[in-house]
Amino acid sequence: MTIITLVIGFMLAVQFQTVKKPKVRDTRDTWELKQALLKEKETELKLLSEIRTANQKVDEYKNDSSQTKEELLQETIDELKDEIGLTEKNGYGIIINVQSVSPDLLMGEEQGSISADLLKRLINELNQYGAKEISIAEHRYINTSVIRDINGEIKMDGYPVDGLPLTIKVIAADKNSAEQLYNRMKVSRSADDFFIEDLLLDVKKPQQKISIPAYENNLRIRYIKPAGNEEGGGS
Repeated sequence: MTIITLVIGFMLAVQFQTVKKPKVRDTRDTWELKQALLKEKETELKLLSEIRTANQKVDEYKNDSSQTKEELLQETIDELKDEIGLTEKNGYGIIINVQSVSPDLLMGEEQGSISADLLKRLINELNQYGAKEISIAEHRYINTSVIRDINGEIKMDGYPVDGLPLTIKVIAADKNSAEQLYNRMKVSRSADDFFIEDLLLDVKKPQQKISIPAYENNLRIRYIKPAGNEEGGGS
């Protein structure tokens, strides 16, 4: 009887927890699930490609002569500089001009002003829609760039970026990606956010050659140091 009572009590407890905490169901439709799956597959392919490239370089370092190793090392350095934004980039993309709404719509109010939060949200949306390279007021934006309000002035990496009109250049992966980026930004949430602040996002049609300058500031490297011989740094 004791065992039966314990079993019944356990079953009731499980049933109570199931009713109390129902499983959260995924409410996305089939199209959204397919899009999410496609994005994950693209990420997987990209990671596999990067792993394959890294393995090829390791093999080349191991097998080639000292002269070739120096060339490979320089090639790797150049690739890293290009990847982190230390080189000028050109490609298909769009230009976005941020400007104040017309005086007629302001109805006597002061013209809108850009905030750090607005710019950050815009950049996040651009990255979400496939932006590869971004510049703001002709200054390169990279992963470590900081946008903040300093004494009432919006600055990015020390450069003022709150003057109107403000030009933002964006490079996409290719022509089709630039077209998709343009279509999405024309109906983006950022456009509504900026309009609330009496600002307009003027998204220009895709162009074949958008030029974005190299990052100008010195990069601060933290938390890493050259490996010693005992750590795998010997030749």
